[in-house]
This record gives sequence, C-alpha cells and structure tokens, in this order.
Amino acid sequence: MELEGAALSTEKHTGEARVDVNILITSVSRKVWLIKALKDAMDHEGVSGKVITVDTNPLSAGLYVSDGSYVVPPMDSNGYLEEVLGICAREKVKLLIPTRDEDVSFFAQWGDEFNRCGTHVLTADPQVIGICRDKYEFYKYLKSEGFSTPDTFLPEQLDHRSLKYPLMIKSRVGCGSKGVHKVFSRSEFDFYAPSINDPIVQEYIEGQEYTVDLFSDFAKNVISVVPRERIETVSGESYKGRTVRDDELTRCSVLFAQSIGISGHCCLQFIKDNVSAKLIEVNCRLGGASILSIKSGHNTPLWLIRLITGQQVEPQIGNYRDNYVMLRYLREVFLSGDELAEKS
Repeated sequence: MELEGAALSTEKHTGEARVDVNILITSVSRKVWLIKALKDAMDHEGVSGKVITVDTNPLSAGLYVSDGSYVVPPMDSNGYLEEVLGICAREKVKLLIPTRDEDVSFFAQWGDEFNRCGTHVLTADPQVIGICRDKYEFYKYLKSEGFSTPDTFLPEQLDHRSLKYPLMIKSRVGCGSKGVHKVFSRSEFDFYAPSINDPIVQEYIEGQEYTVDLFSDFAKNVISVVPRERIETVSGESYKGRTVRDDELTRCSVLFAQSIGISGHCCLQFIKDNVSAKLIEVNCRLGGASILSIKSGHNTPLWLIRLITGQQVEPQIGNYRDNYVMLRYLREVFLSGDELAEKS
C-alpha cells in the first residue's frame, strides 16, 4: 500500500538549479494534490521556485498550503485580467496552469499578453478549446475525422417518431454531471429539455467509463498516455480509479491529439461497449483525478518543470504502472481566524 507521498520514479536531476521557476495555479479551490505534485517535481529536479495560487473564494484550502496566494475578483469582472497579469509580473511567474474549463478558455485568449510578461500559459490553442467545449461541434469534428462517438443531435434535428430510448440530454457547453439527464420516454424528454440551457441529445451507450490522461509538449508532440478506469465518481469526478493497459484507448487518444493538435495536458473521456471505445468528450486541462496517472509514472508536473527550463522530454508512451489503484479521501486544513481574515 502506498499513500499520496509516493516517491517519483523518474531519474532525478543531479545538476545545479538553473533558474527559479515560479508557477501560478488559477481557481485552485481544493486542488492541494496539484500544489504538492508541483513542489515534489521542483525538489526532484533541484529547481528553486514557488507555487503560487489564486482563487475568488478566501475559503479555498489551496490558498493556505501554497507558497504565496491571492484572492482575486471574479473572472467575468473588469479587473480580473489586469489582476492576474500583475501577479505574474510581480511574482515572475514562468508557468500559469488553469484548472477549470472556463479558465482554460479565458487564458488561451490572452496567451500573448502573458507571454509578454514572461509567463507561459498551459493551454491548447483557442480554436481547439472551442471545438472541445462545444459538444455539438466536437461531435461534428469527430465524425469528420472518423472517430467513433455517440450520435448527437440538436433538438430541432430530432424526429421523435424514430427515437430510441434511453437518451442523454445535456448542455451543449458544460462539464461534469451537472444538468445531465438520462431519459426513458418522450414525456421525460419534454420535462427535462426546457430546463437545460442550449441542450443537445445523445445516443445512450451502455458500457465501462474510462478517462485517458494525455500529455503533449509545447510543440504538440505526444509524450505520454495513461488510460484509467473510472470505478466510482462523485459529481462527474473520479474518486476511485485504476490504471489499465488498453491499446485501443491509447491508439485513439494519440490519433485524436495528433489530429486536432493538443498541447499540454488533456483528459479524454471514453465509454467502451461490446463493439468499440467511443470518445465522449475532451477537457483541455488536468482532471481532478489526474493525480492517479501522475503517481503511476505519467508525471505532468515533472515534465512541465523540464520544459519550462528549456529541456526536452522524450515520448514515453506505455511507461507507467499498470493496475495501480487510487482511493481518494478528504483531508483538512486548519487555520486561525486571523489568517482567514488576511485573505478576506
């Protein structure tokens, strides 16, 4: 049995620290695992630097376990961009890691602004993010490129006389399991559809769910791919999982990343039925359960440290620990009221 502090398995860098590498995580919330993984990678490489975090909520646990933190205004406010740019300039941030879909879309649009102050933003290209976030455009892209995926329709395209239930109704732009409904009849369809903003309708696929963590370098070369079985999920996020060897999932993930041009970390969601693996969605960011892949050998934080310090990372597809199981649990952060007041 191994707890979350398992040692890094990649060969340790033994040279002198080259530069300070300050990293900023946005919308950190409770992603303490990511802060710790980045700090471990810095220690492993002998690189000095800080992991800095921002969030709109002063009650976010991640703010209190990082090396520096800021409470920032909401992303849709006029001052948000200037605030984060100022933090990056002041803290000499080398790498900015967005952690929500909304963050990824926002920062991808302003990547050049951050580059000018010396900060690399870890996102795919804006057009790639746009395709992946819009479930109907994503479906059309997959069909045009020959990938297997559930049939997907806009409500006005449906012929209710020929529909086969059950069906899935979900928001065209959304994440997690919020607002996703499995319907078994026309009456259920008519009940749920009006409550969903800009809905789409998908063929229901019965099968095992998988997430694939894929990492490409900044030049869009695929470095590593780790499929993991989703054993138990809470609000769309995996809390119990297991790494697997699956050639079909690996091959399909690599082909998709090369086809659309992924850079950085992404999570691909699949369902495998008795016929094939069907690609459901892609999130262009680290996932909440990506720590399983990281601990199994798919060490995104370590590779990011190497890339941001000018090193090359060679492809290592298949170099991870198979049948590695993750059981997540809650941990607590305790602080005084005075410490909390400083963030409020």
